[in-house]
Amino acid sequence: MNHIRKMRGLAVGFGALLFLSGCGAKESPEPAANRRFETEMDENLIAVGFSQVGAESDWRAANTESIQSSLTPENGFYLIYEDAQQKQENQFKAIRNFILQEVDYIVLSPIVETGWETVLQEAKDAGIPVILVDRMAQVDEELYTCWIGADFESEGKRAGEWLEQYLEEQGRAGEEIRIVTLQGTLDSSAQLGRTKGFAEVMEKHGNWDMLEMKDADFTQAKGQEVMESLLKKYDDIDVVVCENDNMAFGAVDAIQEAGESCGPDGDITILSFDAVSAAFDAMMAGEINVSFECNPLHGPKLQEIIGTLESGGTVDKIQYMEETYFDTSMNLEELRKTRAY
Repeated sequence: MNHIRKMRGLAVGFGALLFLSGCGAKESPEPAANRRFETEMDENLIAVGFSQVGAESDWRAANTESIQSSLTPENGFYLIYEDAQQKQENQFKAIRNFILQEVDYIVLSPIVETGWETVLQEAKDAGIPVILVDRMAQVDEELYTCWIGADFESEGKRAGEWLEQYLEEQGRAGEEIRIVTLQGTLDSSAQLGRTKGFAEVMEKHGNWDMLEMKDADFTQAKGQEVMESLLKKYDDIDVVVCENDNMAFGAVDAIQEAGESCGPDGDITILSFDAVSAAFDAMMAGEINVSFECNPLHGPKLQEIIGTLESGGTVDKIQYMEETYFDTSMNLEELRKTRAY
């Protein structure tokens, strides 16, 4: 895709502010030969506006770092990064600012799946391709170019199948199994997919009892708070499904502070998602049983996709990352050394 690069630089945000303050109708961009970056950067850099969910977890930090380290000036990019602090209205504002700044691409990790039609239509009307990463948006497929991320439903199903096998190995397949789930941000793609996938397996087991599912917003502090309330409410919990590692860390803190035990040698089995490095530490410490990988390293694939589009090529609409799982039966110390996040 051959773009005419627009004027941009460190002062671009200030320029957008002037626009909003009433500097009149948007002028046509100058011919390329007459323009330059205000920061003396190569005007042929591809400008990308990236609206990230926030920094709620170790996974999110790794995802942000991967994209920032891939979309660099050395690789031909000028990246404008906006942290939405887990507020959808902040993402609306960021996208509209990217449009005013006339970026070449918008990269969006939607906080929730719904409510994006209007702002993504604005990006389409401006001729700016939108690439979704990690989380999906429930909109007409014409409003985004492609999506990069995990098969969250498969992750949830894999967790249920792991629990099936684990209980069989423990000689508990026929017992009543009392389960609670710490859900991620409600209506986010990861929450919806992981919840649905696990439920598909659970339907096959009449002896599995889901006591309660509660939103813990993917954060460690909220995970601990929610787990504390569940421990007070239910006397006998066998399994805690945590829809990310940070919530699992909070759940472990709550369980231990309540004087109960968890992990492979404890009374409560902990299933988690993301498989960040700290999850390996928790498994090696005997605090959680298993973590299902959600690969956050989207940067190289994103760079490749934009390169293909720049050359006039086409890309697949859905692009899954390769993933697996890790549990305490594996050589976690050696595996941890190979982890990039």
